[in-house]
Amino acid sequence: MTSTNDIRRSFLDYFASEGHERVPSAPLVPHNDPTLMFVNAGMVPFKNVFTGLEKRPYVTATSSQKCVRAGGKHNDLDNVGYTARHHTFFEMLGNFSFGDYFKERAITLAWNLITREWGISGDRLTVTVYHTDDEAFDLWKKIAGLPESRIIRIATSDNFWAMGDSGPCGPCSEIFYDHGDYIFGGPPGSPDEDGDRFVEIWNLVFMQYDQILGGDRLALPKPSIDTGMGLERVAAVLQGVTDNYDTDTFKALIAESGALTQTLTTGDNQASHRVIADHLRAAGFLVADGVLPANEGRGYVLRRIMRRAMRHAHLLGAKEPLMHRLVPSLVAEMGGAYPELVRAQPLIEATLAQEETRFRQTLQNGLRLLDEATAGLNAGDTLPGATAFKLYDTFGFPYDLTEDALRAQSLQVDRAGFDAAMAEQKAAARAAWKGSGDKASDDVWFDVAEEAGGTEFTGYTSSEGEGQVVALVKDGKRIERAEAGDSVVILTNQTPFYGESGGQMGDAGIVSNDSGLKAIVEDTSKPLGRLHAMKARIESGAISVGDNVKLAIDVTRRDQVRANHSATHLLHAALRNRLGGHVSQKGSLVAPDRLRFDFSHNAALTPAEIADIEADVNAQIRGNEAVTTRLMTPDDAVAAGALALFGEKYGDEVRVLSMGRGTDNNYSVELCGGTHVNALGDIALLKIISESAVSSGIRRIEALTGEAARLWLVARDERLREAAAALKTAPDDVPARVAALMDERKKLERELAEAKKALAMGGGAGAAETAGPEQVGGYAFLGQIVEGLDPKGLRGAVDEMKARVVSGIAALVAVNEGRASVAVGITADLAGAVNAVDLVKAAVAALGGQGGGGRPDMAQGGGPDGDKGAEAIAAVKAVLERVPA
Repeated sequence: MTSTNDIRRSFLDYFASEGHERVPSAPLVPHNDPTLMFVNAGMVPFKNVFTGLEKRPYVTATSSQKCVRAGGKHNDLDNVGYTARHHTFFEMLGNFSFGDYFKERAITLAWNLITREWGISGDRLTVTVYHTDDEAFDLWKKIAGLPESRIIRIATSDNFWAMGDSGPCGPCSEIFYDHGDYIFGGPPGSPDEDGDRFVEIWNLVFMQYDQILGGDRLALPKPSIDTGMGLERVAAVLQGVTDNYDTDTFKALIAESGALTQTLTTGDNQASHRVIADHLRAAGFLVADGVLPANEGRGYVLRRIMRRAMRHAHLLGAKEPLMHRLVPSLVAEMGGAYPELVRAQPLIEATLAQEETRFRQTLQNGLRLLDEATAGLNAGDTLPGATAFKLYDTFGFPYDLTEDALRAQSLQVDRAGFDAAMAEQKAAARAAWKGSGDKASDDVWFDVAEEAGGTEFTGYTSSEGEGQVVALVKDGKRIERAEAGDSVVILTNQTPFYGESGGQMGDAGIVSNDSGLKAIVEDTSKPLGRLHAMKARIESGAISVGDNVKLAIDVTRRDQVRANHSATHLLHAALRNRLGGHVSQKGSLVAPDRLRFDFSHNAALTPAEIADIEADVNAQIRGNEAVTTRLMTPDDAVAAGALALFGEKYGDEVRVLSMGRGTDNNYSVELCGGTHVNALGDIALLKIISESAVSSGIRRIEALTGEAARLWLVARDERLREAAAALKTAPDDVPARVAALMDERKKLERELAEAKKALAMGGGAGAAETAGPEQVGGYAFLGQIVEGLDPKGLRGAVDEMKARVVSGIAALVAVNEGRASVAVGITADLAGAVNAVDLVKAAVAALGGQGGGGRPDMAQGGGPDGDKGAEAIAAVKAVLERVPA
């Protein structure tokens, strides 16, 4: 028997030997067609080559392309497991010519491969051609020697391929294999063509026209070839079976499913095992290509695929999650051809296990309620749509699972009623939103989200991509078109541009197309938490709703933001480790040039604490551990040790970021939807540049990372060198030199103060005329006014005056730069008789000030009127005259 892996290899080897470039499969998420949810045909990765928008270093190619058809127009999901040839995931073998060879060589290569290389009898083969394609008809007669009875002209679009309403197109020629008359069915074009006897195994597309929109069909200057052969179908032919699920790859996966569930794989169990095997392949490859379960977009399709398989595992009686235990078999069968499966095996297993664990409870509740709802129904009856919607809305039981579960009972679901109930709920939600007090300007975003759904964010794995414009908003209103000079908000169905949230600033970058559009995206916001709205200025060209556009973020800016965001997580962990578990995030800003982190703590951080925290973070950066992401429920994430922010709103599912290496496990585990570095070494360096208070019990750290941190340290070093040059010393000796200069300065300041005091007290220009004490109200009194005496020296000067007066009162007014300070001292023998505070208050009032205070034997104050020193002395004397001697 020829294995599926052998068939794939021999196909690629054959065309490589015929001069074709062997091209690896593109990821399942298309990067060149935003209208496609998944790559669904072998030619999709070459679409821009066929249209001339892209040039490659080869003119012929061959590939085995991964494909998924499970959503949108190409949706085979409901048929999978119940027919012989429907799959969600399949491989498309193909050979391509971009203007090199055309019909004759394409037919020759195909016929030689099938009949000579693979040994399929030509008597078993029938071909079709488009009814007007006489050239292909004649070539099949000439090259294959087929009789005219087995070259069937088809007049329908089944045998004419088009890329769209306009662009490259051309007739097809399909090759059918006849399994034999013991199987029901007729040749293509006959009334029984839908039977299983004649199976299409290869389609040759002769791309020879250019369809003008609504007009003529012109000949292409360089006709091209695009072919597609379903690997699963041709494997069935070469392995002598009539059912794709009887080929070696599926048989191995189905056998493992039977072994793990300890059930037969035939009879009533057959469809369930087939669904599990098929959906395992689709889920595994989608996760390997970066798609994770979600509630919208591609992630929702993946979730539907997973949950459909998990329901069939439940039907088989599996008591524990099954799907993740089948992944090793999938990798064993297909990992040799697709190494991405090997690399992603741990993520695939973890994602399937988590999803199935969550879903089992939903499934059990939903099936129980469904049984109750259908108890009175008979075969052929219809379940009311309102009931199906209640199962979905209240109990989380998806509509497609309701439909699938009822299929075995020959029951239907009222889809119109379900849709009506959904529309009613949306209307109620909108009414509730309008009454919630949210900004009226957000109403436009509600319209967009309701019509187009949420934006699918592709920026976790890509920095560029394509999107289809679903809305343009200018001045709060939706418009259909914008031109150069306009400032608008652009919304696309998918985008790598991150919308500002969780403290992380939104992305900037460029939106463009091949018709001259260039829009500079200055910022990206996230209205309603579901849309990624790109605020842009149209620099050239024009943009309209429905356009396909290229999206490219500013990668340098994003890398800086990612580094600062990941550093914020490490900083949070370091703060908790150093200061205690009471530390929690109270706000943050993640910008390209810096990060700011607010946290709960009731004291300023000491220099030693800051140094320790900074050292801990940089040790993690140097460790260069990979940053890992898991999708979990908020409750599961917190139970697993992840930090959640108080007051933050989380959905049914959260991204859990783990980074660094701690004592027992990861250094940091947090719930976060932002973008992060792949490995901690990408941060390069963290430098804390400030620590301050925000409010009572809230502190703030500002820090830099990477090149910004390095430049900050370079600038600090340069200032140190400048200071060293000014001090005429080496940079390392600056602290000692500064300390010496400070000591010298203090010494000089003391000497200067003593000199000023001596001058002032020595009867110089600033001294009062009276050199000795006078009698005031029966007390000896000495009052002076001095210029330039530092107020700090007042008390010492008054003590000297008290020594001169022996027994009495001393008052000194010092005038500096227009202001005056006054001090009054009482000798010890007069303690209790005269109060210095009363005397100084009178002096302060005379100087235009208020208050003054101290002890009964020494008081001090001051005022703004420095020219009223004499009045202050007089005021002291006036009070003293009233004090009994």
